[in-house]
Amino acid sequence: MPGFFYCSISRFRSAVLTAAMVAASPMMVGNAAHAAAGVPFLAHQALYDLNLVKSRGNTSMESARGRILYKFSGNACEGYTSDFRQVSEMEGGEGKTTLSDLQSTSWEDAEGKTYRFKILTRTNDSDQSQVDGVAERSDGKITVKLKQPVAKTFTLDGSTVFPTEQIQRIIAAAKQGKSLLELTVYDGSDNGEKVYNTLSVIGKPIAGDPPGSTSDPSTTNDQMKKLTRWPVTVSYYDHDAKANSGEQTPVYAMSFELFEDGVSRALVLDYNDFVISGTLGKFDVNDVKDTTPCK
Repeated sequence: MPGFFYCSISRFRSAVLTAAMVAASPMMVGNAAHAAAGVPFLAHQALYDLNLVKSRGNTSMESARGRILYKFSGNACEGYTSDFRQVSEMEGGEGKTTLSDLQSTSWEDAEGKTYRFKILTRTNDSDQSQVDGVAERSDGKITVKLKQPVAKTFTLDGSTVFPTEQIQRIIAAAKQGKSLLELTVYDGSDNGEKVYNTLSVIGKPIAGDPPGSTSDPSTTNDQMKKLTRWPVTVSYYDHDAKANSGEQTPVYAMSFELFEDGVSRALVLDYNDFVISGTLGKFDVNDVKDTTPCK
């Protein structure tokens, strides 16, 4: 059960989802920068309504509902700030109800060199738990310094990406016509030490809002409805888990439609035992500060 509450943050801050991001012209390394720089990422606020789609196997999940409020702001000069809050209520067998409140804020610079994060979570009437730290890229590696839940310093491989860069790279790959993308991602989730191997499967582009499609606040927005989007499924694997014989099972998978400006819609979160949908209920475009050129 806790995996749902923590793991859903990973796509929305990254990509939830990540999945909804803002930037001026992404300042990434190599060809990805040129491929993704065509449409600036959009500063916005999105509200997602969560509902249980189905449960599998022996899970006792009977219902699930909640909301995610996601805000993204900043620019390529000042870096990008994301604020995320998810409140969820889940009902299991014998009338057992679990209420979870998760709040997260993070900042990532445009070049993916520094990532600061703070995550607060509370389940039912338990004490609030906290993850607080910073990750910095230097000399071909990433150094993570945690303040909470315990003071600790450790290193990650330099090829690991942070959430905003993950979304940037997915869009860049989509524009290059690629259908598969493998990335190692760090977002500070769980106890601040979790690293995921990810596999993104990118579908064919959807040019604007197709006739007869189900409209939501993103596809009906005048600024959004002319943009290209892609169906994307990102599977998350435990980086430290040793694969048994056969194919490794993802910890969770996330499907969504990703616009070229970083906004996500039609979210589906698959946690193996159960599946949650996230319908975009409200969408607001925020003003973006003109920072060209950076000073």
